[in-house]
Amino acid sequence: MRTVYVNGEYLPEDEARVSIFDRGFLMADGVYEVTSVLDGKLIDFDGHAVRLSRSLNELEMKNPISKDDLLEVHRELVRLNGIDEGLVYLQITRGSDGDRDFAYPAPETEPTVVLFTQNKPGLADNPAARKGAKVISIEDIRWGRRDIKTVQLLYPSMGKMMAKKAGCDDAWMVEDGFVTEGTSNNAYIVKGNKIITRALSNDILHGITRAAVLRFAREAQMEVEERNFTIDEAKEADEAFTTSASAFVMPVVEIDGVALGDGTPGRVAPRLREIYLDEMRKAAV
Repeated sequence: MRTVYVNGEYLPEDEARVSIFDRGFLMADGVYEVTSVLDGKLIDFDGHAVRLSRSLNELEMKNPISKDDLLEVHRELVRLNGIDEGLVYLQITRGSDGDRDFAYPAPETEPTVVLFTQNKPGLADNPAARKGAKVISIEDIRWGRRDIKTVQLLYPSMGKMMAKKAGCDDAWMVEDGFVTEGTSNNAYIVKGNKIITRALSNDILHGITRAAVLRFAREAQMEVEERNFTIDEAKEADEAFTTSASAFVMPVVEIDGVALGDGTPGRVAPRLREIYLDEMRKAAV
């Protein structure tokens, strides 16, 4: 049984409780982060902490826990649950003043802070990364502030299920003719030696893994172009991939039934995955 963290307490998971009036439950009024664990250490914790603070600020939600204390909670949960490879999930909601209302609760209302671990042996050596993922395209009908990492994940969940029903692994969302991102990842194509990905804006999540991978790509003398691209352009690309905190760099080998290249991972994505894992392990805390 896992030990989880709820509002300052470490508890067995079956004893954890949150109010039924919590705004995260009633209004999806909350934000979250997922930090990977490799070799018992946290990957890119600073990046996740900075984005968490930004998400809270954008929603005018107070930050109830300092970065140092948050790091200690992460480390303690990893220790208590014996996580060598896995994930730490963090969620902060606006809390509850004891009833349901569209208006925010009084400013003094304490946010709800929840963390738990997920044990994922083989996270780094994922067989799916050697095989590559198949994706479908779907219309992007999410709200306009996708740069805030909120718990409003219903449509991405529906997108995952659409992909599953189509015999695929994931979906890339399309808005005004251009790919925004995957259901839980940032999207990229490769043409020649150029990596192409949508530029940062309110339209996509500012991925922590995205930032690191693009930095490593440039350091490895790979050309990066941040611009919009279409599904048709993606189908004609040499290769494609996604990045996320839980899957790192994942090659994409098929889009809407069209194989990329010979239908197997290309050269760029596996190399970036290798570089990312090597560098992140060195910097883990």
